[in-house]
Amino acid sequence: MRTLGEDEESRHGSLKGMDLGFRGDVADYYQRFRRGYPEAVFDELVEVFSLAGDDVVLDLGCATGQLALPMAARVRAVIGMDPEPDMVGRGRAEAAGRGLGNVTWVVGSDGDVPALSAVLGGQMLAAVTIGQALHWMEPASLFEVLRPMIRPHGGIAVINNGRPIWLYDTAWSRALRDFLERWRGRKLERTFGSDDQTRAAYRANLAESGYTVHERSVEYAATMDLQQVVGNVFSALPVTELPAPDQREVLAGQISEALAPHAPFTEHVRVTILAGRVV
Repeated sequence: MRTLGEDEESRHGSLKGMDLGFRGDVADYYQRFRRGYPEAVFDELVEVFSLAGDDVVLDLGCATGQLALPMAARVRAVIGMDPEPDMVGRGRAEAAGRGLGNVTWVVGSDGDVPALSAVLGGQMLAAVTIGQALHWMEPASLFEVLRPMIRPHGGIAVINNGRPIWLYDTAWSRALRDFLERWRGRKLERTFGSDDQTRAAYRANLAESGYTVHERSVEYAATMDLQQVVGNVFSALPVTELPAPDQREVLAGQISEALAPHAPFTEHVRVTILAGRVV
């Protein structure tokens, strides 16, 4: 998860008790407009962790299920865990709408992970997936806590689904960044874990915790319309800073005006999978 409302400092620490503002209408925008992951990403996870039909996977910081829901078709069960009840609620409703009965939804943070051992009742996890949320957690201690809970040849996958849409080196992304910086009155430079330096730190954390580390990637292109661009921006605002409903159309119009000369709005995305295996 990432939000335009946070400050520019690194903010590692447990998600427990932290209010990121991902609730209410923001959770709705997140579910509707945050991009999912291509099937090739799940193929890579199945291969690197030897996932099979009797396995259990934990998706930590699951939001509305962008990883958890597609993974459910590949394993026996998925646990989607997120500290925001509204995110969990949207994910649960989406799973029910798809007829997925093998996803369990839990309101909880990385600080609640140790309690999962009792819930699992001796069942070991095959894998733990963490999407756009690790920058809110304490990676080193989390990786240590998870290691005895993961079966041999399983592991942790830190998955980054590209940069925020306002940080690409394209004309439309630069125009969006310029507009958002004027609107918010500050530079937008944070990469939310997608930069090489942060990825290298995660790799070192995994290795120091005893995992064998592999890195894989999947590339794809996605073209958005203006509604999708605006929805993505709204999904990144904390609910306390989301404009009132009657002002959202005004803001959407301003974004549209800034971006219109730069259509089409195509992202060339590189998904990176940092996989730490238990051997």
